[in-house]
Amino acid sequence: MDDRETIRDLYRRYWQYMIDKEIEGLRGLMADDYVLMHMTGTKQSGETFLSGLSDGTFNYYSADHDSIEVSVSGDTATMIGKSRVTAAVYGGRKSSWRLRGDFTLRKENGIWKLASSRASTY
Repeated sequence: MDDRETIRDLYRRYWQYMIDKEIEGLRGLMADDYVLMHMTGTKQSGETFLSGLSDGTFNYYSADHDSIEVSVSGDTATMIGKSRVTAAVYGGRKSSWRLRGDFTLRKENGIWKLASSRASTY
């Protein structure tokens, strides 16, 4: 499997782990300094996000992927994932969104890790 396909697989696992609330699996995909920027502009560390996933602040039910674009340059990469997601967040009702995730990744000890992501809609 080449780096681009490995990263696409990482994106698919990222969503499945969120749906399954597999905290350790998600933690394994993230660099220690991972930062997420929500659609609201709120920035969260990976650990803060994982805590919100654990306590029910973030609930993901499904994710159907429309596209996963990857660009690799040495030990860094960018990825744009577009997925139709059903979720309930921050106490809101269960809704569906077309979410775009703009990710940066870096290879650490030969393993691709998510370094940052920014959520928006498409």
